[in-house]
Amino acid sequence: MTKNINEMMCLDIYLSSLNEHELKAVDFENNFETIQTMPLLSWDIYSDYRFSQFNELQRNQDIINVKALAQKFNWNVDINELFKEEIFEAIVVTDLKQKIIWVNKGFTEMTGYSRKEALNRTPGFLQGPKTSLEVKERIQIKLSGLTPFKEVIVNYKKNTEAYKCEVKIFPLYNEKTTHFIALEKRVI
Repeated sequence: MTKNINEMMCLDIYLSSLNEHELKAVDFENNFETIQTMPLLSWDIYSDYRFSQFNELQRNQDIINVKALAQKFNWNVDINELFKEEIFEAIVVTDLKQKIIWVNKGFTEMTGYSRKEALNRTPGFLQGPKTSLEVKERIQIKLSGLTPFKEVIVNYKKNTEAYKCEVKIFPLYNEKTTHFIALEKRVI
């Protein structure tokens, strides 16, 4: 691919839209003596790309952490398959009594509660006045069924702000179910 830099109004936009393979294939045919430099007015485009890379790295780290828990508790669950098609912001792992044993950084970003504040509590501490009793009851029934399910529940941040949260819960087991994992994301 050959592009003349002098003919490109927004080189940074063009370059930031390329994937790594395309970027390596770019061949600049230019007389660099005639190029005028302009100040960078915005890092937004560049930061969007870096932000998406950071999110992917964070997702991979979350999966590695869950795999470490899987090894510790001898879960017979394919963790890669569990995360394969899932989009999430927060991860919560609980024991059978629903006591939180691990949360990711996304949980803190979503709720405002630190990991230390969440550990050994049940997810019920995130609920409040607008949390539906019917949804809470459905979740309890589905948990006892020990099968994966999805619900949307109103939770509350540490600053008391309510938000709708889609929760996908999966049982984790070795010879029997020992834990649950919840993959959560805010919904509108």
